[in-house]
Order: sequence, then structure tokens, then C-alpha cells
Amino acid sequence: MGYWADLSIEFANQRNYLDELFKIYPTIPDGIRDIDKNQWQRIEDSFTARNNISLITHLLQLDLFPIKDSYVAYLKRDPDAIQRNPNTINRLCGRLYEMGLDKIFEKCSEPKETNRQIGPLFKRWLTNGGLGIKPIGINDFQKNKKNAVLDASDAEMKDWCSRYLHYSRDKGLDFVGRFNGKYVIGEAKFLTDFGGHQNAQFADAISTITSSSVQAITIAILDGVSYIKTNNKMYRDITTTYSNCNIMSALVLREFLYSI
Repeated sequence: MGYWADLSIEFANQRNYLDELFKIYPTIPDGIRDIDKNQWQRIEDSFTARNNISLITHLLQLDLFPIKDSYVAYLKRDPDAIQRNPNTINRLCGRLYEMGLDKIFEKCSEPKETNRQIGPLFKRWLTNGGLGIKPIGINDFQKNKKNAVLDASDAEMKDWCSRYLHYSRDKGLDFVGRFNGKYVIGEAKFLTDFGGHQNAQFADAISTITSSSVQAITIAILDGVSYIKTNNKMYRDITTTYSNCNIMSALVLREFLYSI
């Protein structure tokens, strides 16, 4: 197994891994979502008048629809379908009337799911000097060969690496740096569970480190359940299939970068 993956697994299983990880990924739920007062008044009026078309129309304009239903996304993307499908609208409104206005407001104003907030946290940690140096813009990054971390959007990092490092994936990057004269690129993932979307996130990071054309050191900055010593696919892949790749926790990233 790779040294940095082994170090990350040891950290996760023998030390206060989660406590330290919280400094990078402070996944505190946001406060309740704001709902425009005028918009909510229209929803109340529609609810009181039992105007199904108006009620659904106004609720679909909010960030969060109050009930989970497989047909809601279709109605959001094709509002004309509201008029064409009265049975679906009546079915949804029946559930809404059972809930009552107070419950509808509660559901519509729920905080964003924690998992959806994780993405920007790694870059925020970098910006706050987590690696001991402050990230810099593209112009400053190109001016010299000193140790540096690039401060840019995922897409801008991808475009810069495509131009200068032969990066060929049509996928943004979370990290681009230069240490001891060597370029390093990678993706950062906080894997909160096994299966489904999380497995896809893991596979996405692996695709970056297995890119053969790129003229840089490729890394996968993984954290979370992937380091739990069980028979899960992530752990098996890290310790066997991709044991020669640069896979590591964000908690050991600084040591890795200064050692290359």
C-alpha cells in the first residue's frame, strides 16, 4: 500500500480523526431557508381558496418543494404540464391540504442538506491557510516557480491544466499546486457513506489520479468512510487496486506536498 494512504488509514483508525477533520469540513447545517413574504402570501391565498393550479405553481417557485414526489421535478422543468395533468395536481394538493400551512412552511424552509454544503469547504480551508501558504491567482501563479497553490474556480483550474499540463479530463479540479518545482493536481472528496452517489464520487477522484497524459503529480484527497477497515469497495480499492497511487487524507496533504 502507498505510504500516504497507509498513513491516512492509520490516522483514521488510531487517532482523533473526526475531530481533526472537522477543522476542514465543518459541516454545520445552514439556518432555515428564507421565503419571500410576498411569495408566501400568494401560497397562503391559494391554499385558502383551494386553488390547486395556483398553489402548485407558487410552491414550485420556491427552492424546496414541501413533499418528496417523483413527479415534482418534471413539473418544475415543464410548468405547462401543470395544466395538462389535473389528476397529478389534485393528488399532490390532497397531500398538501392534509399537511396544513404550518407544516408546508416548515418543510419549504428546511436547511440545505449537509452533504450539499461539503463541496466548497476544502477550498475554504485552503484559502484560510491550511497548507501554510495562501492560494494565489493565475497571473501570480505563473510569474515564478515558488511553492504555490492556485486560487481559481474548478473550471478555471481545469482549463489551465489542460493548456499547460496536458490534463485531458472534462472535469473541474479541486486542487492545483506547485511544490519544490513539481506541479500537483487533484480532487478532494469527503465520502460520508458507502454506495450510490458516494461510490461515484470515489470513482471520480480515482479517474483523475489514473489519467496517464497529464504532466503533473496526480492525487486523490479522500476523507471519510473510505479509510474504515472493512470489506467495503472503497477500502479494498485503496489498499489493493490503487495501492501505488497518491491517495491521502487532507490531514496529511501538507506533509505530502513538502516532501515531494
